Amino acid sequence: MGYAGDIDPKEAWALLQSDPKAQLVDVRSAAEWTFVGVPDLSPLARKAILVEWQVYPDMGKNPAFEQTVMARLTAAGGAMVSPVFFLCRSGARSRAAAIAMTAKGFARCFNVAGGFEGDVDAERHRGNTNGWKADGLPWVQT
Repeated sequence: MGYAGDIDPKEAWALLQSDPKAQLVDVRSAAEWTFVGVPDLSPLARKAILVEWQVYPDMGKNPAFEQTVMARLTAAGGAMVSPVFFLCRSGARSRAAAIAMTAKGFARCFNVAGGFEGDVDAERHRGNTNGWKADGLPWVQT
């Protein structure tokens, strides 16, 4: 598989609550963070680590992704053996990020299944079916 596996948003939240070294990395774009919102880890006295997997306008892979994530994880108190939860809109970019960071030596990289907004519902809207928001986990808009 190339990473520790997929994890439900509520399970990720529970592990973030129980392990102060666990970290959440949101790999969506800056526009998504601004207009859609970000996970709110303030109840845990932490912040989500925000690093774009893809860079606007060509949406190519961020060439500094792994280096930036490693630096920010270390600064936030994470370690190579700490659980790291990767989050995107629906789970595709975050899976790729979890695989990339596992290849860099991080032992416990998880993809948050359903992502922040989840799959589209019958009305083609996100945020209602599954994912961080639909699970009622804390989030804020900037």
